[in-house]
Amino acid sequence: MIKANTTKLSAINPATLIVGVDIAKKLQWASFTDYRGLELGKAIKFNNSKDGFKNILASIETTCKLKGLKQVIVGMEPTGHYWKPLAHYLRAHDVTVVMINPYHTKRAKELDDNSPTKSDRKDSLTIARLVRDGRYYEVYLPQDAYAELRVLSNTRIGLIKRQNALKNNITAVMDEYFPEIRTVFKKPLTGKAELQILKSCPFPELILALGIEGVLAEIKKAVKRTVGRKKACELVEAAQSSIGVNYGLSAAHLKLRLLIEELELLKEQLEQVKEEMDLALTETGYKDLILSIPGVGIVSAASFLGEIGDPLRFEHPNQISRMAGYNLVEDSSGQNQSRTVISKRGRKHLRSILYQMAMVMVARNNEMKKLYQYLKNRPDNPLKKKQALVVISKKAVTIIYNLVKKQARYEAELVFNQFRKNQIKQVA
Repeated sequence: MIKANTTKLSAINPATLIVGVDIAKKLQWASFTDYRGLELGKAIKFNNSKDGFKNILASIETTCKLKGLKQVIVGMEPTGHYWKPLAHYLRAHDVTVVMINPYHTKRAKELDDNSPTKSDRKDSLTIARLVRDGRYYEVYLPQDAYAELRVLSNTRIGLIKRQNALKNNITAVMDEYFPEIRTVFKKPLTGKAELQILKSCPFPELILALGIEGVLAEIKKAVKRTVGRKKACELVEAAQSSIGVNYGLSAAHLKLRLLIEELELLKEQLEQVKEEMDLALTETGYKDLILSIPGVGIVSAASFLGEIGDPLRFEHPNQISRMAGYNLVEDSSGQNQSRTVISKRGRKHLRSILYQMAMVMVARNNEMKKLYQYLKNRPDNPLKKKQALVVISKKAVTIIYNLVKKQARYEAELVFNQFRKNQIKQVA
């Protein structure tokens, strides 16, 4: 970490113009400093438009000419999505753009005037001085297939959130009108039979009016196999003793139909996204290598590459783990010793993807299953389930990175070295 910061500091020299930009939706502020952090003129504001971008670029070029500066570094916070157009515009004009952690800006801006007061002008100067101190990280804007994968991954995340919200709304309606349906269909909103019942006869009054044969006929519209009679009987029995309310049935029924139609549309959209992910994953050239790992599927592989870009842009898999916030931190002082935890200072979506990948690998990958059991049951410092899954996540990163780097497919015998194999055998 110290070496990395030294490298960044060495990029700042007397010929460097440092620009700190406070990003906003409409109006943005920029402060100019030299390599010592001294302001070069007053902060300027510019619109988040092409004319505004031209103005800030012209100001940068003018300042460089007047002060005899040869290189420029522009620092900004990754505020929502508003930073991307400016970063893209500046990079297209050969201007170096770096990112500042918003948490660092918040803490550092009190150093100058001992005040937490926030202003766009003040923040832009703080950002510039953080760049001067080497407290920045390189911006990465994915290109080609990786850009497609990132957009598709974000699209899928949005669709999943909407899907979960819809399921919660449907569950809320049924809890009010027919809570006993959960005793019949144990896994909510997962089967075709349940969705058909919710669309056609979701409430006790409607079920009792149809009777067992009528409910069975509705189930068979969705499920062709002859397994619906037991469910039909259970539904009628549950309807007879239901405590659900019986007002506004017509409007509630309409609401349910609309929610389910939207839910089915989302399911189709998720399939479309998966198909596009498959195509973009193929374009990377890594599809067959990554999918050779038992427990890693198209969605998880595509989402992983969408978050990190080309794995080979990293020198070591630990850099990817750090990017996910999986680096370990310890909070201890003097006699007070704290437990070691992951920092969570990183891309939370990447962390979520890796965690879900680890859960599937533990179930379907024999090597990861053995490692998981070892981590939980080892005699010294056994881990809890979630802690063990974090270790599996980091191991998954290492495996993917090595397969891509060596252009090799997954081989079970090469997953662990002999020392780890002996450890696992002893616990087993």
